[in-house]
Amino acid sequence: MGTVLLIALLVLPLVGALVVAFLKNDDRTAKLTALAVTLVEFVLAVLLWVSYVPGGDRIQFSSSVDWVAQLGVHLSFGVDGIALVMIGVIALLVPIVIGAGWAEKLPAGRSAGGFLSLILVQEALMVGVFAATDVFLFYVLFEIMLIPMYFLIGGYGGARRQYAAVKFFLYSFLGGLIMLASAIGCYSLAADKLGKGTFDWATLVTVVRDAPLGTQVWLFFGFFLAFAIKAPLVPLHTWLPDAAEQAPIGVAVILVGVLDKVGTFGFLRYLLPMFPEASKTLAPLVLVLGVIGVLYGSLLAVGQTDLKRLIAYVSIAHFGFIAIGIFAFTSQSEVGAVSYMVNHSIATGMLILVIGMVIARGGSTKIADYGGMSKLTPVLAGLFLVAGLSTLSLPGTNSFVSEFLVLLGSYPTQPVYSVLATIGMILAALYVLWLYQRVMQGPVRGNALVGVSGGPGAAVTPEKAAVTDLNKRELVVLAPLVLLIVVLGVYPKPVLDIVGPSVSATMSAVGVTDPVTAQEGK
Repeated sequence: MGTVLLIALLVLPLVGALVVAFLKNDDRTAKLTALAVTLVEFVLAVLLWVSYVPGGDRIQFSSSVDWVAQLGVHLSFGVDGIALVMIGVIALLVPIVIGAGWAEKLPAGRSAGGFLSLILVQEALMVGVFAATDVFLFYVLFEIMLIPMYFLIGGYGGARRQYAAVKFFLYSFLGGLIMLASAIGCYSLAADKLGKGTFDWATLVTVVRDAPLGTQVWLFFGFFLAFAIKAPLVPLHTWLPDAAEQAPIGVAVILVGVLDKVGTFGFLRYLLPMFPEASKTLAPLVLVLGVIGVLYGSLLAVGQTDLKRLIAYVSIAHFGFIAIGIFAFTSQSEVGAVSYMVNHSIATGMLILVIGMVIARGGSTKIADYGGMSKLTPVLAGLFLVAGLSTLSLPGTNSFVSEFLVLLGSYPTQPVYSVLATIGMILAALYVLWLYQRVMQGPVRGNALVGVSGGPGAAVTPEKAAVTDLNKRELVVLAPLVLLIVVLGVYPKPVLDIVGPSVSATMSAVGVTDPVTAQEGK
């Protein structure tokens, strides 16, 4: 049953994309069809989650058919707990994105059918990349999923959309080519040892992990560069602020909320089990990059003048936390890192959507064009605050559990990096609360916001405002994210129970165990 559900999750969005593409002259029907497809996809993901057995086989719901039999390449799919939670995030966010953009105006000459068909193709490819258990198939999906995102940014984005789309594509495509070289190296190792090359992930784990350290290091770097670009880690991050700034709001949610997680997922699925000795040897390098990302992203977020670029730098800081959690090599830190991947998608996805609703009312992405919106849109202001508090990991919100586990788990093995990373928590409070204060508090300001004369930055009275609060559709769109922020903040067990066994299997593959505390040693 689970195998059938997984195959359906892969195929349904592609079928839906084909149908929606033929509805380019009927925007309403295209939207309804795309929304229906993604809601069914969400139901399938819930059923897959229910069917999964925590503590069972590492990879469940496996299926495989020959693709290029002469090269040992298969269309192989399956999920572990880490892949499962990310597929769940995808299935949750895509219908929310479609609902949020229901009334959004597309560029002249562009139809909703074309836009939504690309969204559905993107959804199918993202599910595929998390579910792939053949390394060559993973590479192919890793590269192909750049294509719909390229067209979504380049065809439907802002004024500098072409530059941002090309930069995004080239960075990720180059990283993928380097990864392919390492994958071919792994294939050659398997051929030497087994007499026949293979790209099967489980087989390569047993073969490559026994390679000499020098060989592991070279192969590690090929995969690492691709994943570090995708994550993104500093200094390979520069494509993200441009892409996030120019992408439509819904596309930015998918880009920052899901697509970037392929990088950190790759750390856990490929780097650690396949190259355990290289991972332990090079962990200090990744930890340094993680801490730099936390501090650099946080500091630059404080100084941003554009709403969407600010969120991009916030995400860079959060990915630094995730990298620290993964390469601290403790159960707590790695479970925290995986749950951070989930909770970052929820919190940042909601924050991007709320910012999109602000921009839709104010007509500007510049922070200076806003002020006092809480007087005009109190419900929007309240939900903006909820998303912001989750982003800064306030206790009681979903992100707090993840960040706390990362820091608590990494401290026994990496105390210096953990202490430095905590500075990012202080900076997070600064940039989130400062953003909220500038946009929502103070006098109502600006003709960009209220649509009255007086020049940019002019103070106006609320009575003259041309802005309305959230409508029913926007409330319905945001309600599931608010619910998850609260529920996972007080009861994170459903996610932690799913990812825990997969994290334990990863640690076992690396050959590390949790440090023994002084109390446990007595």
